Amino acid sequence: MSKRVLIISTSLRQNANSHLLAQQFAEGARQAGHEVELISLAEKDIRFCKGCLACQTTGRCVIRDDADAIVQEKMLHADVLVFATPIYYYEMSGQMKTLLDRANPLYSADYAFREVWLLTCAAEEGDEVWQRAAAGLGGWVECFDKAKLAGVVFAGGVTAPGEASGSEAMQRALEAGRSL
Repeated sequence: MSKRVLIISTSLRQNANSHLLAQQFAEGARQAGHEVELISLAEKDIRFCKGCLACQTTGRCVIRDDADAIVQEKMLHADVLVFATPIYYYEMSGQMKTLLDRANPLYSADYAFREVWLLTCAAEEGDEVWQRAAAGLGGWVECFDKAKLAGVVFAGGVTAPGEASGSEAMQRALEAGRSL
């Protein structure tokens, strides 16, 4: 059965390693016959959540920017959500956290997603490097009873743009996409 897969690349850097992982995951998902959309947050206008909680009664954020459109038109209807982020100070990027905060209208909505994936990379290697980012995303996922954190693909030891190309993590991202 074909799934709608939404991949959100949160790095703002050109030729970002996390974006390369996202592209590989997308290729694997396409090979598996799924409908795939890859969105980059670079050049998007995404403002901070105001904490007004109006979205809990209206079902929509009061801020009209790119985050509102991504949440309402894309995230709500995707069967699988995939977030790609670089690790900054052992945590997800600020852009990713801001988008997750702005996705609060989904909490009370009839969202479609059941699986959430994390694709991430960092200069350092080791499981402790990506675990806080996974825990942060996992905390968001726990707010959605029908969803689960399905997996993490991590590329460690990559710093320069494009350095992840040809790495073992790229193959793992491809296989993760095929596994949907």
